[in-house]
Amino acid sequence: MKILFFDDWKLGVLKDDTVVDVSNVVKDIPHLGPHDLVNGLISRFGEYKTKLQDAASKGSGVPVSKVRIRPPLPKPTNIVAMAVNYMEDGTRTEPAPINAFHKSPTAIIGQGETMVLPDVPATIFEGEAEMAVIIGKRATRVSQADAMSYVFGYCNFIDGSARGLPPSGNTFYQMKSRDTFCPIGPYLVTADEIKDPHKIQIKLWVNGELKQNFNTDDMAHKIPRCIEWVTSIHTLEPGDIVATGTNHRGLSGFQDGDRIELEVEGLGKLGFGIRDELKRTWSRETRLDRQKAGLEGTTPQITGKHAPKKA
Repeated sequence: MKILFFDDWKLGVLKDDTVVDVSNVVKDIPHLGPHDLVNGLISRFGEYKTKLQDAASKGSGVPVSKVRIRPPLPKPTNIVAMAVNYMEDGTRTEPAPINAFHKSPTAIIGQGETMVLPDVPATIFEGEAEMAVIIGKRATRVSQADAMSYVFGYCNFIDGSARGLPPSGNTFYQMKSRDTFCPIGPYLVTADEIKDPHKIQIKLWVNGELKQNFNTDDMAHKIPRCIEWVTSIHTLEPGDIVATGTNHRGLSGFQDGDRIELEVEGLGKLGFGIRDELKRTWSRETRLDRQKAGLEGTTPQITGKHAPKKA
């Protein structure tokens, strides 16, 4: 099942190319806003699944192209993103030690919205294509053997990054948690629709040019291990996100006016824009392009405020 919010935060189920309003089915779930509603639905999904399926099959849908799609998880309690969690097409000789970081709920944006690049001296702004795992029930100290039973579903996820901010070593928080730096959606896909989450193709386009193209079979620490490790540190709640990481070799700079599209196989296509009032620019090369040319590090900034001073 594909679940989304649309227009004035109506809850919908996707049926082919239409969305069916199922708000009446879930109106008895206690909530103060859409975030409470979807989290409550996820935690009670066993009670509502058949009702939602019936409503979707009998209801007349509205074309998706005629509605405004909202973020399917507007305010998760936790957004946990796994760090350096791919083998990078065999260029890593062994997995990096398991690691992660938090992103702020205010980083969430949805389909058709805009990631805003802030006025900070980042060396480059990037967005990492990822598959996100959505937690289905309260999870504390979960074993790998039981971990997949805690997965409600999946969605597209972008990890926006402002790299190179000073001081050196003070990285993840100020790099990752900025407002608008977490596009997700366009909808949630329940776990039963994804046969094997460890064999999924992930593609990201910048202005129609394919930049990232990799498979989740390259994931270093698989989903059960990620859930086990995260829940050994803190509890995850229904509707929380665990993003599974990216293959960094296709990353390139996000710039003003860019149109970004992400498609994780089976999860639909997420599209959003980039705005940078400072109009900073970088070469359109990817990290892989630089590696092939024998160049080190990320692409240097070419123009705009905070660009390196010419001698």
